[in-house]
Amino acid sequence: MRILLVEDEVRLTDALNKLLEKQNIDVDIANDGDSGLILAEKDVYDVIVLDIMLPGRSGLDILKIIRSKGVNTPVLLLTARDAIEDRVLGLDLGADDYLVKPFATSELIARIRSLSRRVNSLYQEELSFGNIKYEPKSHTITINDETIELTSKEGQLLEMLIKRPNQIFTREQILDRVWGINSDVQENTIEFYIHHLRKKLSKKADVGIVTIRSVGYSLREK
Repeated sequence: MRILLVEDEVRLTDALNKLLEKQNIDVDIANDGDSGLILAEKDVYDVIVLDIMLPGRSGLDILKIIRSKGVNTPVLLLTARDAIEDRVLGLDLGADDYLVKPFATSELIARIRSLSRRVNSLYQEELSFGNIKYEPKSHTITINDETIELTSKEGQLLEMLIKRPNQIFTREQILDRVWGINSDVQENTIEFYIHHLRKKLSKKADVGIVTIRSVGYSLREK
């Protein structure tokens, strides 16, 4: 799971980052509203944890903008204890949950996992498109009763594509989602994994990964 944490208290983000990584949750951090918006618009996260009071641009502004652009990533708002109006407005703008400060880190982690499960339940654990089925937990695909193992990165890449078939994902989006925004991985690494994933899908699959020249990739019916 990869989440975005937008919070201006650096000590808090550092502490949460360490705790979340121990839970196998990858975290990208922004400490101001403008940086948070840039990352949130990438649409590569499982959950966005968004503080309302931020320098530059407020969390509510970020939420309103990303929802208007079709980014449907679950959003958990962090709010002040007495900011009832902000909580109501945030939910009206499309937030999925909120947590009042100060909060227990265990509750934050539980709510993040809950939001992630809520989204994954829409795909009923097993993801499918055409005649291929993908099991995220085991990183395996099944094509006409034949089971094929994927590497972790191949699995993350296929999961991104199969959740939104026919959508074009840019190379930047794939790098950010699978390897993280701070990764120094080169774009030719994507081509390497796309090549091997295509071989595993093979001629038996009735869907394939299409290269959109100078843009990115999309999973489509053949």
